[in-house]
Formats: sequence, structure tokens, C-alpha cells
Amino acid sequence: MNVNGRAIDIPTADGTMDAYAAWPAEGGPFPLVIMFMDIWGLREELFALTRKVACHGYYCVVPNLYYRSGRIRYERRNAAGRMVSFDTLPQNLQQEMLVLGRGLTRQMIETDVSAIFDFARTQPVSTGPAGTVGFCLGGRIGFFAAQSFPDRIRATSSFHGTLLVTDAPDSPHRLINRMKGEVYCGHGEHDRFSEPQILAALEAPFKGRSDLTYRSSFHRGAHHGYSLPDRDVHDAAATETDWQETFAMFARQLKPARASRAPA
Repeated sequence: MNVNGRAIDIPTADGTMDAYAAWPAEGGPFPLVIMFMDIWGLREELFALTRKVACHGYYCVVPNLYYRSGRIRYERRNAAGRMVSFDTLPQNLQQEMLVLGRGLTRQMIETDVSAIFDFARTQPVSTGPAGTVGFCLGGRIGFFAAQSFPDRIRATSSFHGTLLVTDAPDSPHRLINRMKGEVYCGHGEHDRFSEPQILAALEAPFKGRSDLTYRSSFHRGAHHGYSLPDRDVHDAAATETDWQETFAMFARQLKPARASRAPA
């Protein structure tokens, strides 16, 4: 499928949020999928993934969630040209990135997602249910978004999401009762954010729900960051499983409700 892709600017209450969007070159309107970046920020690797999503019949947008601080992008490569893992970075750089990532609050995400919905009204986007897919930091942000906009976001996919279970009163796992539709999570065996007690605490709130389905995959041998194709720890088999599950969920939750084009 041929797709369109371009850099865009989205006005928000806190400034202009730069982003990248991709959608099928023909047809429409298309269901909306918001892709939430990992802690490294926007880059071509994520733009290629938005085009991958668009090839399946969706309008996909990946916003720069750091826009309040600028057009910040991190990229560190090894001798083989692959993006390195976070834990290999100098401590001062790790701390800088963590401050940015953990500084993204629920209120900020509500502002940004609301702005994306407003922008989508001017695009070939349907009025029906929307989905999200997020990596690392973006997995957590996807939970925030679905918990703030449960009547619109009905499909939430998290690939090696971080801090899904914490002691905070607004930890993602504590507000799962606000979500609707379906949730899929991919976890790596060698990921400190996917330890057994974390996965058990995350799964528990889904039990007994008739309006919310939870599926997950636990990938043996996979490390944090396994799903990103340019990463030194990329696991192709685990990643393929996650995408298959995600696109099946999107088809169930988003495509049956393809509606008329949203008014401008």
C-alpha cells in the first residue's frame, strides 16, 4: 500500500508540538492511531514505524512529547552503527533523559492528546474509536491516554512499557478501571520493568472486566528495547509477535467502527 508521510506541527495549549504523520495514499477516512515515542525522542526509526502502521489502513501520528523543552532527540550508536541500549549511556546522560521522560505528567498528556484529536478533525480521520501504540516510555503514556479518553481510545498497545506499576497513587495499574476496549502488552524476559511481581500487579485489575480485554506476550530472551528495529538488542521474532497482536486488536476495535470524516 502506498502511504503519505510528512512532518506536521500541532497547536496545543502549551505551544506547538512537532510530529510526524502517515496515512494511506488513497481512500479514507481512516481510524486514528497515536504512536507514543520512547525516551529517545522522535527520529526516522519511529517515522518508519508510523508508515508501517499506515500501510495497514490507519492514520498514524507520532508526536514529540518533549516539545515544551524543544525539539529534543537523542541518538547514540555503537561501532556497528546500531542504536545502543539506555543502560550503556553515561550516567549524566541517563539522568538527563530520565528527567525529561518522567516529567511528562498526566495533565500534559491530556493536553497533547486533546490537541491531536482537534488536529485530526482537519485530516482524513474517522470519528470512530482510536488506538495507541507506545514503546518504553510510550507504553506508559498510552495507558495515561486511554485512562483519560476511554470513550475514544479503545485499543492500547505497549511494547516493553516502563513504570506501568509504581507506588504512585496515579500509577497506570491503579487506574485500569477507567479503560475500555482492549489492551495488549509485550514484555521482555530480561527487562527490569517486566519482573514477575510487576506483571502480576499489572494483570490483576483486568480480571473480571466484561468491557476490557487484556492480552500479553512474555518474550524469552528479549531485553528492554527489543521491538525497535535499529536497536542493538532488537529481537525480530518477539517484535513480529507484538505487531501481529497489535494489528489484530486494531482490526477488532477500530476498523468495524470506521465512520464518516470528522468535520473540519
